[in-house]
Amino acid sequence: MKFLEPSSIALDLEAESAEDAIRLAGSLLCNTGAIEESYIDAMIDSYREKGPYFVLAPHIALPHARAQDGVKEPCVSLLRLNHPVPFGHTVNDPVQLVFALGGSTSSEHIQMLRKLTTLLSSPGVVEDLQNAPDVDSVQQILRRNEQ
Repeated sequence: MKFLEPSSIALDLEAESAEDAIRLAGSLLCNTGAIEESYIDAMIDSYREKGPYFVLAPHIALPHARAQDGVKEPCVSLLRLNHPVPFGHTVNDPVQLVFALGGSTSSEHIQMLRKLTTLLSSPGVVEDLQNAPDVDSVQQILRRNEQ
């Protein structure tokens, strides 16, 4: 499982749109070999078809698609946008933290989602992630909040 490894974290990138942000977050996973390029397209297609259903909390998006769309191993990336972008959610826009999620089975998907939501619901973690100066600091935040 590749859960927020240093190679799948990028801080303060620019995205022109929600689709651009999804592509950037997916590219982090593609570059590690955890997903195929087709999975990025599937995440964008899902967003186009279903809207911003995965914008689950203020400023946080968790784009994902089906495992059969190109997941090689369970994985989560983190893209922090320098300038938040609107995803079209009525309450939780604009989005700054994009966690692309890929599970190779339904149970892995749920397990990673649970791990991520537990992390993000810990007091102060979202603010810490929004303000971390570098990837090493993000890794320290993750280690501090491991269960």
